[in-house]
Amino acid sequence: MSRQLAVFFPGQGSQSVGMLDALAESYPSVKHTFEEASEALGQDLWRLVSQGPKDALDRTENTQPAMLAANIALWRLWQAAGGQPATIMAGHSLGEYAALVAAEALAFADGIRLAADRGRFMQAAAPSGAGAMAALLGLSDAQVLAVCEEQAQDEVLAAVNFNAPGQVVIAGHATAVTRAIEAAKAAGAKRALALAVSVPSHCALMQPAAERLAERLADIPLALPSIAVIHNASVSAADSVETLRKRLIEQLYSPVRWVETVEHVAAHGVGMAIKCGPGKVLAGLCKRITDTMTTLPVCDAKTLETALERTAHAEG
Repeated sequence: MSRQLAVFFPGQGSQSVGMLDALAESYPSVKHTFEEASEALGQDLWRLVSQGPKDALDRTENTQPAMLAANIALWRLWQAAGGQPATIMAGHSLGEYAALVAAEALAFADGIRLAADRGRFMQAAAPSGAGAMAALLGLSDAQVLAVCEEQAQDEVLAAVNFNAPGQVVIAGHATAVTRAIEAAKAAGAKRALALAVSVPSHCALMQPAAERLAERLADIPLALPSIAVIHNASVSAADSVETLRKRLIEQLYSPVRWVETVEHVAAHGVGMAIKCGPGKVLAGLCKRITDTMTTLPVCDAKTLETALERTAHAEG
């Protein structure tokens, strides 16, 4: 059996000012990727990423193209360094766009512009303060779903990120999320805390954003990926361009089924994965989800070198 490698891409939340500075000093291609992204977007993304300010980088319409550029910069480094080819890909939320760019289903420049528009549509869909998100730790999925059902009280409240066993993010109207935090604590959650986000992602409040994204996607050339990309909304690969567009639209108001996605990849006999993008959170989640697949972070020069060496010597 030939060796298989999965590649995962992180989404919004893994960004930080200066996140690729050291890497760019050793690898000029990092800045080249950002120059390409900046030209497509009409703004200096590298300056924003390297200098901030943080509140500007954390604005959804800026975070999303910045993270897409960072993810692709690292993917290109992996390829240029002779890294093992990928056999399957997935991305967490916005990271799915990086997977589609890497798999040649979406042009990089189109992806950058689309990510920025996606961020703007999401921000516009929920007025500031109207929505919220919270992380619930230490409860089962069934307990979280029960809390959401009980505390919705005619408002929007849903489990939206199934990130790892015992780690679920909820989203919806701010008042409903506040009720759910208290109910989760009463149900025995180890932690239940509001997240510092301005947009209640992946819940029904994002329906208006999905409608605008659908209009935008109609003008974007897409192709079937050259490498299988497992989608957040369906935990499956699209079998047509029409289905691919549908999955990207659904993703805005549907849960990120990350646990199922990682289990799906591992169940197909993939024993090694890399995570291309800033931060190490996603690799940690994968480790918690399955012990049959090793996920290595690729986020700086050291982790790149380690991943290249370990995948080169991996068996099966």
